Amino acid sequence: MAEVLVVVEAGVKKVTLELLTIARTLGSPSAVVFGDIDTAKLAEYGAEKIYVASGEDVDGYLVAPKAAVIASLVKSVEPAAVLLGSTQEGKEIAGRLAVKLDNGLLTDAVAVDADGTATQAIFAGSGIAKSKVTRGLPIITVRPNSVTPSPAPATPSTSSVDVVVSDSDKLTKVVERVAEKKGSRPELTEAGIVVSGGRGVGSGDNFKLVEELADLLGGAVGASRAAVDSGFYPHQFQVGQTGKTVSPQLYVALGISGAIQHRAGMQTSKTIVAVNKDPEAPIFDLADYGVVGDLFKVVPQAAEEIRKRK
Repeated sequence: MAEVLVVVEAGVKKVTLELLTIARTLGSPSAVVFGDIDTAKLAEYGAEKIYVASGEDVDGYLVAPKAAVIASLVKSVEPAAVLLGSTQEGKEIAGRLAVKLDNGLLTDAVAVDADGTATQAIFAGSGIAKSKVTRGLPIITVRPNSVTPSPAPATPSTSSVDVVVSDSDKLTKVVERVAEKKGSRPELTEAGIVVSGGRGVGSGDNFKLVEELADLLGGAVGASRAAVDSGFYPHQFQVGQTGKTVSPQLYVALGISGAIQHRAGMQTSKTIVAVNKDPEAPIFDLADYGVVGDLFKVVPQAAEEIRKRK
């Protein structure tokens, strides 16, 4: 069975486990890691081989050397496919890899069939397209939270990859790295519970109400594009077509009308609860539970009930 290369970004995120789950339907999963990564999780989700690339030529530059390493690996291994996460880094690596290999590329897939056909949600999720690479092997980026990861324990072999990078791939050097401070809340795309605020929250100060409910539930905070564009909350927390895609067990939408752009980023959530004072808000068409009312009255009452039950 041919190998399927799964490119692992820094840390083993949920999307990596999704990619390994998909890879098992295409062939024999092999993980490609850069630097020091805990490989136990990769083995738990079916990685049969782990290729490790490290050194200054990888760590000291941006993504171009990673694409060069993967391109060399593709030529030697001849895999059935290459899968990457549809993240900022994943898509840039995929684009550079496709150019290096003179290969086709599909991005933002939400499913991949055994023959390499990718399913893509288009027009903000209102349509579905089936696409297939016709030049070269399938190089596909998969949107996070598209499938449910399933374990398939394996005992992988690990091998080091020779890193040979040309000068043209080292034109942008990393001169400093600053670790972003992380709070106690879970990362947005990894969270099992997400509480998001929209334009109806009214202001950045009022987002404290959203944060409070999220903290009581042990969830992450999200925001609609309207809230982000209004300056209520930072862009990194935007949920939607041009933001992040989430698929938690519980999604709470506060003051969000439910424009198609936002729905594209959260409509696969398992349970959706919406609070909006407009009974005609489109979000209610998607919600499992809807509350028509003033969120500044509803949310404090809900928060109080949660405190009582803790």
